[in-house]
Amino acid sequence: MSGFVANNGTGGMKGIGSEAGSNQITQSPSFNAYLSWVKNNHSYKFGSEFRTEGYPPIVDGNTDGVYGFSAAETGQPFQSAAVNGANVGFGYASFLLGQVDSINMSNPTRPRMGKKQLGIYAQDTWKVTSRFTLDYGLRYDYSTYLRETYGRAPEFSPTTIHPKLGIPGAAIYDGSGPGRCSCDIAKNYPYAFGPRLGAAYQITPKTVFRAGFGIVYSGTASNNNAAGGLAGSSAQTPASSFGIPVTTLSEGIPVSFRPAPWPSYDPGYFPTIPRGSAVVTPGTGPVWMDPNAGRPARQYQWSIGFQREVTTNLVVDLTYVGNRGVWWQSPAMLNLNANTPERLKSFGLDVNDAADRTLLTSAMNTAGVVARGFKAPYPGFPLNQTLAQALRPFPQFTNIPVYWNPMGKTWYDALQVKVTQRFSHGLTASGNFSWSKALTIGTEIGEPNPGTTGNAQVNNVFDREKNKYISRYDQPFFFNTAVNYTTPRLTTNKVLSSVLANWTFGAFLQYASGFPLLVPSAQTALNNLLFQGASFANRVPGQKPFTVDLNCHCYDPNKTFVLNKDAWVDPPAGQFGSSAAYYSDYRSQRRPMENLNVGRTFRIGGGDSRKTLSLRMEFTNIFNRAYWSDPSGNALTNFKLQQSYLANGNANDGFGKVTTTGVTAFGTTANLLPRQGVLVARFSF
Repeated sequence: MSGFVANNGTGGMKGIGSEAGSNQITQSPSFNAYLSWVKNNHSYKFGSEFRTEGYPPIVDGNTDGVYGFSAAETGQPFQSAAVNGANVGFGYASFLLGQVDSINMSNPTRPRMGKKQLGIYAQDTWKVTSRFTLDYGLRYDYSTYLRETYGRAPEFSPTTIHPKLGIPGAAIYDGSGPGRCSCDIAKNYPYAFGPRLGAAYQITPKTVFRAGFGIVYSGTASNNNAAGGLAGSSAQTPASSFGIPVTTLSEGIPVSFRPAPWPSYDPGYFPTIPRGSAVVTPGTGPVWMDPNAGRPARQYQWSIGFQREVTTNLVVDLTYVGNRGVWWQSPAMLNLNANTPERLKSFGLDVNDAADRTLLTSAMNTAGVVARGFKAPYPGFPLNQTLAQALRPFPQFTNIPVYWNPMGKTWYDALQVKVTQRFSHGLTASGNFSWSKALTIGTEIGEPNPGTTGNAQVNNVFDREKNKYISRYDQPFFFNTAVNYTTPRLTTNKVLSSVLANWTFGAFLQYASGFPLLVPSAQTALNNLLFQGASFANRVPGQKPFTVDLNCHCYDPNKTFVLNKDAWVDPPAGQFGSSAAYYSDYRSQRRPMENLNVGRTFRIGGGDSRKTLSLRMEFTNIFNRAYWSDPSGNALTNFKLQQSYLANGNANDGFGKVTTTGVTAFGTTANLLPRQGVLVARFSF
């Protein structure tokens, strides 16, 4: 139950109860078989694996209903606006009277999502000569797309006529049988062959050349919280008019408010229409499963490098690594229900015209819309909805979630250097440095949660190839090193040796470029016209994006707005911005990681005693570096957000504000803590 707290701060209580209830189950039996065969100068390897994945969750949430209360039922009759600037009515009072303003109720669902995956491979390591080794092989992968085993999941069809509204856009059901489409929603990809080739040649006794190339396929999408979007069964009953309750608590749970049993196989299930209502308010549509959902991502990988033994215990590796990825999931790259500028022109509207932009954001019952001859797209379309909503390809829906569309691409190139100091005089050390660049189109993580963008950014969904940006995870310079030193025994003094010998000192140091910051959004409300997401603000030439050097520690972060609002400007109204999502010189603060540990194991007792005492001290952020959060929310995305200060001179709110308390930051949250030390003792016997 919710809606008890007054909007004007005069009291009430927080919501009570919980609608949550689900049991997520994963069943994944797997089978593996391997065979190795060495003959002469060949080492053959054969293998196979098979895995079947089942996800039969039990979802019981919201089966008793979520009851919403409102001030309307105890407010002034027929008065939905404030009276003389004051809100009347009290949601908690409505609750005490048992007068319910709305009910949302679900039926329990038992979907069974599942898929299968098969992989087989053959490989040969051929030692052609004593100095030349050749590896070659072939792997084949076959993955089925994730589907509801019995075809009970409603999925969006852009061509099926909605039985209640008479326009395209309705639900269909996968597979064969009553209520199903007698079809497969998607196709599986049968050609996932991945050749592998590698070579190593010893140029000199201390220098080796290595190169390799391979094609790798990922599997098709796993469950990843997909069941909820593919197996919904809920219904909402709002108040028919202001102040009129839909029911009272004393009546119990009205049977008429319950949704249809699941599965219903009803093509007109979406959008949810309150029982007995003649109004069909646009709502979330069924899931669109891409017809290519059975196509796994493909990655082309290659490397070429040299390894050189500089001294007996010092080895240096220099390698170029590259890869190109295609068919990665990218829900952000597809919007089935957006208005394109071309579509609006077909209705005689131009988003570059101020009068037409005003018309598009006006309600259907306004005089200007009526005068232009626009009518409701279907019977029951609410006339308080905007003209832009009415002109969408599927006006009965707001959002149509997209699942598993393989439209993403990735690029990665790096020069990598690795130095290894093998154990010598108690010292071992290794260091890695990479100089790299990562680019993406529409994808940032391999498998985003269904219906989400997975952090991918799109400026113009209608022009996909122009959405090639540096990755959110791009760090051009990255260096880490690990060092361990063990103190030696002293031959001159046994007492000092027993105290000082065999202590191990370890350090891990990491230094890297900051992660890219997202470019601010254009504040032109283009999304209200096209429903394709916000565009980006344009970057002003000659203006630095920061007001200070984020890494200089020469400013007070509590009093400083670190982002320069003058570096950004809105594109002309009705047009897309020309900026990229990320720029290489627009990055968060660098956050080094510097950890140290010291330890020793003492043997207690003589001879073959098994009693030992181990002491270990671990320190994080040993130099106690101070970090603060990246700007986030509107402080990052709205360059027009007014900057304001508190009475003590600290930054209050505005574009470029950082937070110095409760600090979190992308990718490095664990590094933001002050210096800490932990002492660990362990006694074994």
